[in-house]
Amino acid sequence: MFRYVLTLLACASLLGAQKKTYTDAEALQIHNSLLLIDTHNDVTSETVKGLDLSKPGKATHTDIPRLKRGNVGATFFAVYVAAAYAKKQQAAHRTLEMIDTVKRDIAARFPNDFVFAGTADQIVAARKQGKMAALMGIEGGHAIEDSLRLLRTYHDLGIRYMTLTHSNNNSWADSSGSQPEHHGLTAFGRQVVAEMNRLGMLVDISHVSDKTFWDVLEVSKAPPFASHSSCRAISDIARNMSDEMIQALAKKGGVIQINFGCEFLNPKSAESSELGRLPPAARPKTKVRATLADIVEHIDHVVKIAGVDYVGIGSDFDGVTCVPVGLEDVSQFPNLTKALLNKGYSAGDIGKIYSGNLLRVMRAAERAAKP
Repeated sequence: MFRYVLTLLACASLLGAQKKTYTDAEALQIHNSLLLIDTHNDVTSETVKGLDLSKPGKATHTDIPRLKRGNVGATFFAVYVAAAYAKKQQAAHRTLEMIDTVKRDIAARFPNDFVFAGTADQIVAARKQGKMAALMGIEGGHAIEDSLRLLRTYHDLGIRYMTLTHSNNNSWADSSGSQPEHHGLTAFGRQVVAEMNRLGMLVDISHVSDKTFWDVLEVSKAPPFASHSSCRAISDIARNMSDEMIQALAKKGGVIQINFGCEFLNPKSAESSELGRLPPAARPKTKVRATLADIVEHIDHVVKIAGVDYVGIGSDFDGVTCVPVGLEDVSQFPNLTKALLNKGYSAGDIGKIYSGNLLRVMRAAERAAKP
């Protein structure tokens, strides 16, 4: 009888804990104690044209005041190189312009707010200084123009991940957005992955075809990651990852960073950011927008099928044309923290999702680069 009573009390205690609802103030306090890393932000497509990131504006999802309100600790700014530059044989030219806008127009222009970073430890150090870490990831492997020398040069300039393809195939890897040409990675594509491992550069499998993904898992000596993808089981688009892929990535030690684009989150969204980067005024209005709850659903799905150690945040802010209600810009990340807390996630779990998992993957890549 005594044991039965203890069991009932334990169950009642558990139910009570599950029913806890966090206030905005409680959630914000927890949120501000966490380090949040966003692995894909495309505001660089605007700063390269002269956007002043210090000035609040409605035309973008990102500026310094909103980054601070959102308590964003580190951002991988996208060195996005559209396929058109490859067709014009200007991919390297555009890559250098995009690198310059991160280093000059963001990090160097606002030294009181940003620290240019390239390692996991430097991200943590920037946080201790009360500053945001600014990092870079290339979006589109055509940026290297089939040259390992250019790949090494980009790493020297601070690039710390490369998305192997964008929506287009390149000459050594197939994309999820094009008909297959190579059936995954070519022999040179395998060399690219090997050289990225040697450099300590994260291998990003967002945008690649399924066959390219499986080839990367076979070849890479370090855990790959998906810098801005979501779950195909919820929204069945080619850019998202299947459960089998997510589980295999987790077994390799990698992480999937959830994309906030509406169609990535909600299959009812009529929007498609895959159609191109449109200026805000020209962005079509979707009939069905995703919501904050959709983001939580994707995170929860990864946790259920792979574990809390294998999911993170790669918003794609300023690179998608529709963002979810409740998380419309970088200032609203506290809303996500509150939603996760009320879903039953602990502060420790959210800390893993926001930064711990990504820092682990970065450190694994850094170790793999050492002789």
